[in-house]
Amino acid sequence: MKVAIVIFDGVQALDVAGPLDVFAEANTILPEQQRYEVSLVGLQAGGVTCSNGMQLYVPFGYMDLDTQWDLLLIAGGPQLPNAQPSSDFLAWLQSQARDATRFGSVCNGAFVLAHAGLLDGKEVTTHWADAGRLANEFPQACVQPDKIFVRDGRLFTSAGVTSGIDLCLSLVAEDWGHELAVRVAKRLVVYIQREGGQSQYSPYIGTGRDEDPIIGKVHRYVTEHIADALSIEQLASAVAVSRRTFSRLFAKHAKVTPSVFVEQVRVDTARKLLEDSDAPLKTVAFKCGFRSATHMRTTFSRRLAVTPKQYRQRFRGETATQRWGTNGADKQVPFQGLSHS
Repeated sequence: MKVAIVIFDGVQALDVAGPLDVFAEANTILPEQQRYEVSLVGLQAGGVTCSNGMQLYVPFGYMDLDTQWDLLLIAGGPQLPNAQPSSDFLAWLQSQARDATRFGSVCNGAFVLAHAGLLDGKEVTTHWADAGRLANEFPQACVQPDKIFVRDGRLFTSAGVTSGIDLCLSLVAEDWGHELAVRVAKRLVVYIQREGGQSQYSPYIGTGRDEDPIIGKVHRYVTEHIADALSIEQLASAVAVSRRTFSRLFAKHAKVTPSVFVEQVRVDTARKLLEDSDAPLKTVAFKCGFRSATHMRTTFSRRLAVTPKQYRQRFRGETATQRWGTNGADKQVPFQGLSHS
């Protein structure tokens, strides 16, 4: 199988290394005639500097190859959303994507596909920090900001950085079966299918509260009264405007309804407590204004696609430490967290 990973100066090293290692590990299991033949492709042959300073050698410039790819992937990088690819490159990309069996992107490599018009009318994802910008600049794309990866026909897009591993494991499973993909995941010590979406990794709420005084006041009021049952009338009173004016101004500046905003603040407050304390789930729910632990669980599952318990296990600081023995040896049972569903 012929695979091309297209990279540029400033590429995120893990956007390249993650997919490369998935296919390399698969190749150690596959018969020779079924192995992946992976090529790094750049704007021209030669050296490429990653965003972390790592140097990569790219053997092929995009004009050097006339190959029909089984998979064509565009890697991302921190500055890629600001780049404007040349018309020659975009024409090449359009042609290659048209002929490829599958094509897609890792992280914000989706912006390059978008410049080529390859995301129009498609469901896609990208790094959570860039999802809003992708949606705003390319409204013809249907951006799914919480997905780890998305398939739409021949198009595959993935979220931030390490999600390129998730994407490529799914491609290996599609090509050679779930069992082989699980073996590759075990070799790489990663989940074959991680729980939850990107929201669990994103920062706490930042809905313009620093830019707009009304949102800032509402955020402070909600935070100070987080355990209370908050109404729109209370929030309007807190900023000294009528309910009608409050609803209009809030929708304009926050881009969400007051109830959605309050729920997000509750979730973020609960996230912080789950990370920083051993408080029982019922106590966390009560302190954050949820009706019950069940209500908090339902809200977490809907918003983050993980339960509060799962979130705590993933992000509680002591959890990783407790897995290590006194001599520094990792006592965790290998791969017990891998999903085989």
